[in-house]
Amino acid sequence: MAMSQTKPATAKGAAPAADIAVSVRNVSKNYDDVQALKDLSLDFPRGELTSLLGPSGCGKTTLLKIIAGLLPQSAGQIEVDGKTVTGPGPDRAFVFQDFALLPWANVLRNVAFGLELRGVAKSEREAIAEKYIREVGLAGFEKSFPHQLSGGMRQRVGLARALSVDAQVLLLDEPFSAVDEQTRRKFQEDLLALVANEQKTFIFVTHSIEEAVYVSDQIAILLPRPSRVSEIIRPSSFRNKGVDNIRRDPEYLDIVDQIWASLRSYVE
Repeated sequence: MAMSQTKPATAKGAAPAADIAVSVRNVSKNYDDVQALKDLSLDFPRGELTSLLGPSGCGKTTLLKIIAGLLPQSAGQIEVDGKTVTGPGPDRAFVFQDFALLPWANVLRNVAFGLELRGVAKSEREAIAEKYIREVGLAGFEKSFPHQLSGGMRQRVGLARALSVDAQVLLLDEPFSAVDEQTRRKFQEDLLALVANEQKTFIFVTHSIEEAVYVSDQIAILLPRPSRVSEIIRPSSFRNKGVDNIRRDPEYLDIVDQIWASLRSYVE
């Protein structure tokens, strides 16, 4: 079978409750006369990467910001590790599409900035920052400033900063959209390694079907607004075949085609 497709409320083969890191229950979001989300429910398994995929304007980033505590929902409830989300918290870290780096700070200080805000001693926060700078492939650039870096390198700084605060849930809003295709593919491979090594929960917004299928343990397809979950897809057999083999696997190609068939009618 090429993939499993399930509704979130009755997800066959879904993770048991104890393995759910983030739970979204009947969440709605209204902007004046526009309803962006309507009664949306979705579980995010612990230690996995879930992609939010759907047509432009369907509320992917809105949902991500609500989970982050950066936007209030109009109705419904968000829980992280069983605790209700009422605002931003140290259990979640956000990686912005536009990098959101401090232009006056070098790479080391940018990566350590979240720890600095938490009052972590300088020597400790810099040691942690250096670890994640190495992990995202920026060793040797600790003293460089954002304007001296390429777009791909700046995005790596943002990812290292999110990792350094040791949040258990990482929220990524189209983090690879501003880089070239070659860099994007390398980022996708690096992201798979981070998911495996860090064992954190990643929630990833993307417009790319191919990217979602490549990096995801779970894909949630959202309908046009007012958005709700159309289906959940869990790629299976090709996940352990190595990064070089995924895109050639027949199951990968089948899933990409089936998702496109589902979304085609919503693309203008």
